[in-house]
Amino acid sequence: METQSPLNSERPTILAVDDTPDNLAFISGLLKDLYRVKVANNGEKALAIAGAETPPALILLDVMMPGMDGYEVCRRLKSNPDTAKIPVIFLTAKAEVADEQQGLSLGAVDYITKPISPPILMARVKTQLQLKASYDELQELLAFREDMTNMVVHDLRNPLSSILLLTEMLMTYDQMPPEKKEKNLKMILDNSHRLRLLIDDILIRGKLEAGKLALNRQSVDLIELCRGAVANIEDVAGRKNLELALTVPAQATLTISADPMLLRRALDNLLSNAIKFAPSGSQIQITVEDRTDDTAAIAVADNGPGVSAELRQRIFEKYEIGTLMKGVSQTGLGLAFCNLHSAGRCSIV
Repeated sequence: METQSPLNSERPTILAVDDTPDNLAFISGLLKDLYRVKVANNGEKALAIAGAETPPALILLDVMMPGMDGYEVCRRLKSNPDTAKIPVIFLTAKAEVADEQQGLSLGAVDYITKPISPPILMARVKTQLQLKASYDELQELLAFREDMTNMVVHDLRNPLSSILLLTEMLMTYDQMPPEKKEKNLKMILDNSHRLRLLIDDILIRGKLEAGKLALNRQSVDLIELCRGAVANIEDVAGRKNLELALTVPAQATLTISADPMLLRRALDNLLSNAIKFAPSGSQIQITVEDRTDDTAAIAVADNGPGVSAELRQRIFEKYEIGTLMKGVSQTGLGLAFCNLHSAGRCSIV
């Protein structure tokens, strides 16, 4: 049984448990305008409702009931992992207040004495629902942070492990052929560059979120900056048989006001992503455009799997790409960093 009201599905559900019909009607009448209300007149029904697929957000539980009393109901709720996190407020007569230590020790969050005061009931319910919402949000955040920490540590460990392994090989094999030695050194440099980029992204993003990131604006030749970034990854792209095609405006220079370090970091991240996702043998196009509205743009395009239209905004959120692109080691810090506007009249896409 439940009390219906408009938009019930969007409201928290309160389960009221009492063996007295008048008490249930009174509680339902107080709560129905703000909450979805379900009622039970005994402990067995209360446990069944609480253990349903959609459990209540809060339970108002009478202590003294025939058969299974409120203490036993609370004990069973707290012993069941599916219902243990539902906050329970005991409803108790004044003569039973001295026994409420038992109820609180079973896991109840509060108690309300009878006869029930409407303002006290409404205030206690609101407070406990707010606390529950905050607790749930914190638990989700902690779980998310743990997942992301594991992901970042994984991404840090991979290049570091490669660096250590290749360095040990170089130190162990004195007669290593020169071409193999050169290849190993290049791989060490590549992994060191990847590791530095990831660490820098984490540090810079942390400064940004703390409001401590200061831009160092300078006059930057955008064409020269892009040529340098492309030249820096040519060897990495070549090992995957990727062609880098850089298209720049006809003029010799294209000067903008920007923080060169941050702008270069954003471009490096875009190029790194393109190399990671582009299929072997394909082309990565880097285009620098001097627009007529006094802005400049850098575009990096590849033939990778891409992202659906509805998810394209999410990939620029921190850590999102790690959950969207399955099977690829990716934290999402790089694209989040690229979403920063680090240049005065330059956009990157």
